[in-house]
Amino acid sequence: MQNRFADLLARKPQGLLNLYITAGYPGRHDTVPLLRTLAEAGADILEIGVPFSDPLADGPVIQQTSAVALRNGMTLKALLQELRGVREVLPDTPLLLMGYLNPVMQLGMEEFCRQASAAGIDGVILPDLPAEEYAEFYQDTFRRYNLRPVFLVTPQTSEARIRRLDELTDAFLYLVSGPGLTGGNQTADQGAQQAYLQRVAALNLRNPRLVGFGIADKASFEQACQHAHGAIIGSALLRALDGAADPHAAARQFVQGIRTTQPASTPATS
Repeated sequence: MQNRFADLLARKPQGLLNLYITAGYPGRHDTVPLLRTLAEAGADILEIGVPFSDPLADGPVIQQTSAVALRNGMTLKALLQELRGVREVLPDTPLLLMGYLNPVMQLGMEEFCRQASAAGIDGVILPDLPAEEYAEFYQDTFRRYNLRPVFLVTPQTSEARIRRLDELTDAFLYLVSGPGLTGGNQTADQGAQQAYLQRVAALNLRNPRLVGFGIADKASFEQACQHAHGAIIGSALLRALDGAADPHAAARQFVQGIRTTQPASTPATS
């Protein structure tokens, strides 16, 4: 079965840019057109946030965009319907859904996986789904529908647990850069952050590692790429879209600001 994450890594082993948008933001039907714009501008992976009223891992920017999206009428069911046909315009770009268990369980895990797979989704991030629960109850379902879970690793995650999370997926590991929520300033202790990323890199894991939380611009993206295969940007992109007269122009400009000349950094240890 096709693994677009593995295909991407084979083409481009370093400097992966994963961009997050909130589904239904800024407008109800902006999701698929924005995904296409971001991919054409240079995004390698696209992460689609399912708006939720209580997003426990997300900071104020994503909370605010979720509130707007919910007012716009975006729901998980509506998103899965809207994504039908996205593979006609984005045949190769890995697509992720990022959300929380409550809406998924209302739909039913089997039905969620069936519809996500039918829409062309490759992976799912559910921060409030424990890995142990996934492995016991849902792993077979995910595999049946060719969906890959993505698990979050923090500076406090033990080596044994990191290796277990690495076993449970063949997408990538999401390295949370430090304490706090998405969109926060993670620059307080750069030394500790670098030591953490180096420690995980030294484990020689199976999967690529992408750094998220607090990655906001070219400098922080390039710094993250020094000790990982890429980075995830969400809140900063959403801030760029906020109030933009032309969200597509704003999205292109944002990606161009990240992509101008790749860093001459040491490749990440696989």
